[in-house]
Amino acid sequence: METIRLIDHEGNQRGVVTTREALSLARSLDLDLVEIAPTAAPPVCRIMDYGKFKFDEAQKAKESRRKSVNVGIKEMKYRPKIGAGDFDTKTRLVEKFLAEGHKVKITVMFRGREIAHPELGESILERIVERLEGKGRVETAAKSEGRNMTMVLGPDRRGAKAKGSSEMASTPQDAPSTTEVATEVATEE
Repeated sequence: METIRLIDHEGNQRGVVTTREALSLARSLDLDLVEIAPTAAPPVCRIMDYGKFKFDEAQKAKESRRKSVNVGIKEMKYRPKIGAGDFDTKTRLVEKFLAEGHKVKITVMFRGREIAHPELGESILERIVERLEGKGRVETAAKSEGRNMTMVLGPDRRGAKAKGSSEMASTPQDAPSTTEVATEVATEE
């Protein structure tokens, strides 16, 4: 390529110049000549500090990765004949996952003749939804997939905010003031 369209280190258009002239200008400024748009006619090049440019790009990418929220999907497996203690333990873990901001895939696994009674799986999923009211919401309704019945729950941001504000509002009204307590103690004596 004999001629290029040049952009200087301050971002100003220099117009169409020869490659030699652009290289000598870049060297005199102790910077690099970087081809930006090779398919353009004539190709577009820019005078810049390429090492600094790469460093800044890496910093921006690192910052965007740090700010992004990594929402994972966790899975909890239940059985139709699950005991009360196991149900409580697994449901507490589901509640913890939702509080951390993860989605949770609930799977009810059927074995043998259990598949003939899908209502047992549906009742377990309904109990989970009732237990997690206000902490999670159903994103994908219960559906059967072969010998499994699945449902996806997501964290319920609105429920957590509403619950937190209602707890704060109810506490001061329910608690007796110090003057009421002092009056009650004085009248008892």
